Amino acid sequence: MSDQLRPPAGGPAAPYDALLLLSFGGPEGPDDVVPFLENVTRGRGIPRERLREVGQHYFGFGGVSPINGQNRELLDALRKDFAEHGLDLPVYWGNRNWAPYLTDVLREMAADGRRRIAVLATSAYASYSGCRQYRENLADALAALAGEGVTELPRVDKLRHYFNHPGFVRPMIDGVLASLAGLAPEVRAGAHLVFTTHSIPTAGADTSGPVGEHTGHGEGGAYVRQHLDVARVIAEAVRAETGTDRPWELVYQSRSGAPHIPWLEPDICDHLEALHGAGAPAAVMVPIGFVSDHMEVLYDLDTEATAKAAELGLPVARSATVGADPRFAAAVRELVLERAAAERGESVERCALGLLGASHDLCAVGCCPARSPRPAAAGADSPYPH
Repeated sequence: MSDQLRPPAGGPAAPYDALLLLSFGGPEGPDDVVPFLENVTRGRGIPRERLREVGQHYFGFGGVSPINGQNRELLDALRKDFAEHGLDLPVYWGNRNWAPYLTDVLREMAADGRRRIAVLATSAYASYSGCRQYRENLADALAALAGEGVTELPRVDKLRHYFNHPGFVRPMIDGVLASLAGLAPEVRAGAHLVFTTHSIPTAGADTSGPVGEHTGHGEGGAYVRQHLDVARVIAEAVRAETGTDRPWELVYQSRSGAPHIPWLEPDICDHLEALHGAGAPAAVMVPIGFVSDHMEVLYDLDTEATAKAAELGLPVARSATVGADPRFAAAVRELVLERAAAERGESVERCALGLLGASHDLCAVGCCPARSPRPAAAGADSPYPH
């Protein structure tokens, strides 16, 4: 192995010798849309014609999802922050559903001599699709490398959920304040806050998080509790900084799947109708469930929900997601150093806002269970070292 490829022997990030930014992926042109959706829905038997219908959201934006471009910006922000703080840790990027594909990137990392990899998923909350599915994809990629004859598989450790890390929450607070300031003065004082996240099946929400946090009867498990806690933190911070105590609600968007399966509600558009009917003068939509302004933000909020509000005559604004904010990049650095210290057996101070405290490092058996059993890396039930 050349010195250039040799992992660093020590430093504050030890035992880690690389960070992997792991994301969902998205098409980057019209010809990519249907193949991308085939990747996302593989195994469900959805006809191509139906996928073309679903893909109209992408075709309306030239067939380009903004998520890959936003991940490139986050990569630049991470590398800049690491360099400015003397953290000599290379950063790679891989996707679940589009190029650069996770398996290809892990193969590259193994060839580069990376043996202990910290993984940041672009999903901040506990759920099957937001956590365990990423872990399943990591296991699939490692199995593929083993099948190719790679003898030294890298160990992968997924960083903890960061939904309540100050570096994730504070940019969203500032985004709400900026959106409120942009509303007309005559409606600003009475504007409601509408916190929004991706709807998921209630059965999946109820079993999100560790087994001890699972609930029943549509209560939502860790997924709903985590979002509610972040919403409370933001609403309280906005009240403290504006002197106005605003009504707020957690609502959902981007539902998909069979209509007979219960999903988390209320839907954002239904909620806007209810607000208008109740006489609310305005609303700020706050997409706390999303790291960046990808398609589900641009279409479901900026296009669909905004059109519904215009139809109702309800003034709305949409606050910014965190994206590549330098404070988020700094939070990622802190998460890496925190986990590295814990892996070295050192005492660790973990940053977290709200009432729930810092999340776990290692997903326990039964955490966010799959619809059908599949191997998952970076957890207590991993078939790979952890």
